Amino acid sequence: MNQERKIEIEEVEAVSPPPKARVDLETPAETFERKRDYLAGFLAEQPADGPVGGAGSDLQAAIVETLRTIYDPEIPVDIYELGLIYDVSVTEDGDATVLMTLTTPHCPVAESMPGEVEIRVLSVPGVRDAEVKLVWDPPWDPSKMSDEARLELGML
Repeated sequence: MNQERKIEIEEVEAVSPPPKARVDLETPAETFERKRDYLAGFLAEQPADGPVGGAGSDLQAAIVETLRTIYDPEIPVDIYELGLIYDVSVTEDGDATVLMTLTTPHCPVAESMPGEVEIRVLSVPGVRDAEVKLVWDPPWDPSKMSDEARLELGML
C-alpha cells in the first residue's frame, strides 16, 4: 500500500505585493502637541531641593509606610509591626537598604518575601535602588513584635 502523495506546484514569473495597511495618523505637529499636553504636568514639576534621603527623611518614612502594607501570609499582621524589619536606611541619593529577618529559616515565604519587600521599596517615589539583606542573627522572637501586633494576635 505504498501511495504517493503528489503536491501540485504552480510556477509563476512574479507575485504582486500585498496591499499595504493604511492608518490615518495625525500630522507630526499634532502628535507633538498632544504629547506636550499629556506631559505638561510632568514637565512642570520641579525637582526636590537638597537630598531626598538620609536618616529621618520623608523618604525613609515613606518606605516604612510601604513596609506596613506587606502582611505575613500566616499571621494577620504586617511585617513591620511583627518586628521582622530590623533597620531601614536610606542614603542621600535615595538608595535604600532594608535589614530584615523571618520568623524562622523554614518559613514558607523565605524565598519570596525578600523579593516582595525589594519590589515594594523600589516602588516608593524617590527610591533609586533597593537592597534587602536577610539576616538570622539576632533571631526573631515574639518580643520583637509591637504592642499593636500583640494586641491583634491576642497576646496582650
